Amino acid sequence: MAGIPEERLERLVERWHVVQAELTRGPPQSVFVALSREFSELDPLVATVQSLRKTRREASELEGIASDPASAGEMADLAKTELTELRQRIDNLEQRLKIQLLPKDSADEGSAILEVRAGTGGDEAALFAADLFRMYSRYAELKGWKIDIISISENDLGGYKEVIAAIAGKGVFARLKFESGVHRVQRIPVTETGGRIHTSAATVAVLPEAEDLDYEIKQDEIRIDRMRAGGAGGQHVNKTESAIRITHLPTGIMVVSAEKSQHQNLRLAMQVLRSRLYEMERQKVADERAQSRKDQVGSGDRSQRIRTYNFPQGRVSDHRINLTLHKLDQVLAGSALDELIDALITDHQTSQLAAMDDRIRT
Repeated sequence: MAGIPEERLERLVERWHVVQAELTRGPPQSVFVALSREFSELDPLVATVQSLRKTRREASELEGIASDPASAGEMADLAKTELTELRQRIDNLEQRLKIQLLPKDSADEGSAILEVRAGTGGDEAALFAADLFRMYSRYAELKGWKIDIISISENDLGGYKEVIAAIAGKGVFARLKFESGVHRVQRIPVTETGGRIHTSAATVAVLPEAEDLDYEIKQDEIRIDRMRAGGAGGQHVNKTESAIRITHLPTGIMVVSAEKSQHQNLRLAMQVLRSRLYEMERQKVADERAQSRKDQVGSGDRSQRIRTYNFPQGRVSDHRINLTLHKLDQVLAGSALDELIDALITDHQTSQLAAMDDRIRT
């Protein structure tokens, strides 16, 4: 079936029946939650398998009618027409099934930590970083996600040297994970008096938000500093007496939160630290599993230029998939960002499907 062993599909259907029966018996709450999650993953897949099998049976019956010498001319022609439609439906269902069977990223359905930092370009880079953060903020609003700023460091022109935020919602990481990398801007800076176009950059990092059960941090591995005015961590520390700085001693990772109450800052800083450590572990596993990570769109490495925003020409170009949109304003407003993200996800799935086909053939 589309190169997918029938035995594998049958095992999935059998497991779907078993999970359904166990849920009906009313297991303990902890078991019920796990079974419910498994059933929600299996159910759409099995629905596709059943629909594909039904369509294949209908096509087989029509093939018999179309090839039967006893069939009247008009009936045979009608059968052939319907058969063409069914074969197209079968192709579509087989493609959907392949995509549903692709390996899932366990973090895809969860929330994320967004980090935007000014790169090369001085004040102009900070202004561009602020533009990027506003783009993601507007996109989050359009998706109905909640965005909560954890820390922010501004320059005198209203640009952002660094901004870190938590974005909560279903499927946030799946939609934003390909945004990690270097974003480049080409435009005339507000500080430029000669009208020359400058090139600046900002880095974006999107980390899966780790829950307590994803990554446990031992108390003896961290140092917590409660900072007063004049402490490290950006200009916002100067506006509050509740800033929190957490240092993870084994790795040296330092997180500062200086936006809310001391209690909130401690929670938010731990949230960011846990997510960074969780992502480090995920990256380590991924590097060990794949020698070149060819099945991923980009590596997320900060040195990799992934996208250029050209203001004079009003275009945005994603260099990983050679896609250019002449919709700069709409992209920065968040409304056209889905066009880039959807194309990246499609390209990623295409690479995964090719790898799946190679494994099946070998």
